[in-house]
Amino acid sequence: MEEDTKPLLVPVGGDESNYGIMNIQFNPEDFKCKRPFHVEPTNIVSVNDDMQRVTDEASAMNKRIHYYSRLASPADRALIAPDHVLPAPDEIYVYSPLGTAFKVDNCTDGYGKNSSIVTIFMIWNTMMGTSILSIPWGIKQAGFTSGIILILLMGILTLYCCYRVVESRKMIPLIDTSNWEFPDVCKYYFGSFGQWSSLLFSMVSLVGAMVVYWVLMSNFLFNTGKFIYNFVHDINVTDIVPGTNGSNKVICPSAASSHPPQKRSVMFSSGNNTGFELFEEWWDKSQTVPFYLVAILLPLLNLKSPSFFAKFNVLGTVSVVYLVFLVTVKAARLGIHLEYNWFTKNDFFVPEFRILFPQLTGVLTLAFFIHNCVITLLQNNRNQENNVRDLSIAYFLVGLTYLYVGVIIFASFPSPPLSKECIEQNFLDNFPSDDIMSFVARIFLLFQMMTVYPLLGYLARVQLLRQFFGNAYPSVFHVLVLNLAIVGAGVAMARFYPNIGGIIRYSGATCGLAFVFVYPSLIYVISLHRAGQLTWPALIIHIFIILLGLANLIAQFLL
Repeated sequence: MEEDTKPLLVPVGGDESNYGIMNIQFNPEDFKCKRPFHVEPTNIVSVNDDMQRVTDEASAMNKRIHYYSRLASPADRALIAPDHVLPAPDEIYVYSPLGTAFKVDNCTDGYGKNSSIVTIFMIWNTMMGTSILSIPWGIKQAGFTSGIILILLMGILTLYCCYRVVESRKMIPLIDTSNWEFPDVCKYYFGSFGQWSSLLFSMVSLVGAMVVYWVLMSNFLFNTGKFIYNFVHDINVTDIVPGTNGSNKVICPSAASSHPPQKRSVMFSSGNNTGFELFEEWWDKSQTVPFYLVAILLPLLNLKSPSFFAKFNVLGTVSVVYLVFLVTVKAARLGIHLEYNWFTKNDFFVPEFRILFPQLTGVLTLAFFIHNCVITLLQNNRNQENNVRDLSIAYFLVGLTYLYVGVIIFASFPSPPLSKECIEQNFLDNFPSDDIMSFVARIFLLFQMMTVYPLLGYLARVQLLRQFFGNAYPSVFHVLVLNLAIVGAGVAMARFYPNIGGIIRYSGATCGLAFVFVYPSLIYVISLHRAGQLTWPALIIHIFIILLGLANLIAQFLL
């Protein structure tokens, strides 16, 4: 009965590091197992759906918990319930507002059930996206040496800001923030402005990603259809595009702008070109293919719940692994082509340092962007004390993947005969449509993006319509109007501005300004100021971070 001697009331300003919800004190290792829930004596359902009642002892303990919670106002955080009134781990039930409670048969430490390995993998898989296709182009824009340095520095900076996001809830006193997301923290510090601005920048990131997906899906669908048609009809089309010779051909599409599209060599096995001109007319990369996607994806966007597509998330991992494999094989066959020119440019190589480096930082801001959902991902970590370590490892692996793909593609790009300036914003465009390995990569990415796109649309719908109508699906009309606007933006970009590097860096720098640079730094400074712990070095460092984010955004429109 040693715990019976513990006082019910503690002095204000005591150690509150282990306070839980309802102002009940827990040991950190017991936080999950001893969290009290409201349990009715009836309608208790276990995980095997067997109807059962709670024991009299558990019911009495539950009443005592409610008694202690009402002895003082929750705001003063003074009341601590002694351990002996808490239910045993085998008598804990999770209460549902629907009137049922599910028994926790195997209570584990921490908030979630995922191991550190699974958590690291989830963060890596979530962060890896379409930006990986533009990393080699970004290195070319910044210069080889400065590109590597920027990837390392941006990885460290975005990791620190992400750490500040994770810690932001813990710095709010007297309030249970266990179920808060980062927009809730922004609302706490900045009121309605924080709520609506976080919604705006979150929508920018979502819609920007959906536009990039539409442009890439149009690209992949066009090249895939072209490959299949030519293969089925045994047609050999050689466009007048500068490139290398041999089986490992690399092309320079950006240098072909001066060549009229009719300047090509077409060979038909059957000796006639029946249907080929018609196919060319109806299968155009910017004129027709973006509209074909509307017929496929618009019905999927209007589904109330796209949970079916979440089952295909593994395709993202398969696609990235295959891209790494493709890059490795291509580099082994092409060899390394590097020449160091620190500040001067020649016909085949770019300087090591270039004034266009902010274009890479814009891409990297989105490439390392996970700040709006990192709290949710880490909440599922079984060992909460490992959150910072697991987040750091995940960022290290993401940065390593970006470095590997970017450096290998840049270094193996055949210069001469081609210039490094030929590296495209989507490096797969540097391989012809009849390249087998690139064809497989495009198939993987196309199917993956077509399954992820409805999920992104669902997230955009939930965030926007729920704010205005209180319902993620207020009516078919409202959902259709929103989806038509999103799809229209994708079609317009694929039609008039198929520049994925530009779209990525603009959306990355815009949403990154808020979620990566400004809000985490401001919230940390404000919380330190309110606690009387703000120092000049901390203030200067975080103001500098905010200025870096602002300069990153402005530079995207100047270069």
